[in-house]
Amino acid sequence: MRKILGLVLSVGIAMAQQVEVTAERFLASESTQKATFTGNVKVTKGADVLTSDTLVIYFNAKKEPLKYEATGNAKANITMNAVRYFASGSTLVYDPIALTYTIRTNGFLHEIDTDRKVYGELITVNQAQGNYEVDSKANAPVKFIFQMNNKEEQTQ
Repeated sequence: MRKILGLVLSVGIAMAQQVEVTAERFLASESTQKATFTGNVKVTKGADVLTSDTLVIYFNAKKEPLKYEATGNAKANITMNAVRYFASGSTLVYDPIALTYTIRTNGFLHEIDTDRKVYGELITVNQAQGNYEVDSKANAPVKFIFQMNNKEEQTQ
């Protein structure tokens, strides 16, 4: 029988929100100040949901999370300024202090309501500033796909 372990963490910053992590396995290390979750990992913080095969949370000496690093089928549903996004990549890193998501290698970000899509090797989503930035390799350019309505369609 598969055991699911739930862990509720409180972020010790001014605008703290409850974070819930569920996974099949959990390992915590006081010496390295990190917690490792494996197997069907799901992290929920407000409207944001991150899923992956593995998640490592790095803590400071006060046991406050500094970084969440998701690998293996890493995906996230993110809300930024009431706009919903879906993100995926080989690695997703969330910085709870800077309120940024970094998507590395085979990055994809989809603005759900407008159907805008960006692809790149490095995508940074800054929730605090309400923007995102995309970089890519020299042999694989950044790709941006969006829908455009022409005037004829709008007047009909």
